Amino acid sequence: MSSSHWEDFYATHLPPNCFEDNRSLLKEFCDRHFKLKSNIVLITSGGTTVPLEHNTVRFVDNFSAGNRGSASAEYFLEHGYAVIFMYRTKSLEPFTRHFSGQQLLDMLELHEEGMSTTITVKPDSVDVLAPVLDKYKNAQETNRMLYITFTSVVDYMWLLRAACECLAAFERNAVLYLAAAVSDFYVPQDEMPTHKIQSGHGAPTISLQLVPKMLAPLVSLWVPLAYVVSFKLETDEAILIAKSRESLNKYKHKLVIANVLQTRKNRVVFVTPTKAYDLLLSKEQAHKGQEIEEQIVADIVDRHQEFVRDGELHQQQQQQ
Repeated sequence: MSSSHWEDFYATHLPPNCFEDNRSLLKEFCDRHFKLKSNIVLITSGGTTVPLEHNTVRFVDNFSAGNRGSASAEYFLEHGYAVIFMYRTKSLEPFTRHFSGQQLLDMLELHEEGMSTTITVKPDSVDVLAPVLDKYKNAQETNRMLYITFTSVVDYMWLLRAACECLAAFERNAVLYLAAAVSDFYVPQDEMPTHKIQSGHGAPTISLQLVPKMLAPLVSLWVPLAYVVSFKLETDEAILIAKSRESLNKYKHKLVIANVLQTRKNRVVFVTPTKAYDLLLSKEQAHKGQEIEEQIVADIVDRHQEFVRDGELHQQQQQQ
């Protein structure tokens, strides 16, 4: 990747329609939490689409539903962090992720008396709904959660840079938890047809280009003092650690959380520049409803707090 590849990407792709509104929301949220001296985390979650037409009907997608990112957001809130949750439209969200499909409606009952209608939660569902609702209300009332949505890989790139611009001021107090499954390939805008590709013209030949790796400018230029965590998903266990190390060596960030597709819900590997170790969710823990994201976030919070303390110590030593 040439050093200007990512700059060319921004120069040749327009920002999403609601970009300025989202940028204002990000700035306002970050300004508020900067004044409060909050620890803050940007969580990216879900997959990105690659449109095949400007008026998009068809697109290339990936399987990510946002399980890890949405679960992790809840645990970061429990540790007192302000959370920017940047997620794919219609992927899983914190709190509502616990009630998929018609589950939430099954918990409710309608009562009609004369002209008035009331809705109540079924007695046997209160224990399930109440703790989730309580945590959601707390996050809303304390203004510790900001939701930002993206769809395409271009949307994602613009919003990621905007978020980093706002987070730079937090220096070491910011964590970037980059769990989104970002497309590796895209169709450049100037090579894309305007309207729906017609099947009557036969099978199209589509030329994909490599999406620039935004970890490079992110770590070295945008948020150079933040604690940056990336994720590595592979289907081949044999290359997992080597690929993670390669990423750390190339981009110089703090941590790669590596996982294999088939076992990602009960095992991850934390890979740092010096060591690698497993985090495991036992069958007993899973049976009790525990999630591996609780362990992942607790570990990262410990590492981040140590990172902040090291920074403060370094600052004190320089001042002496």
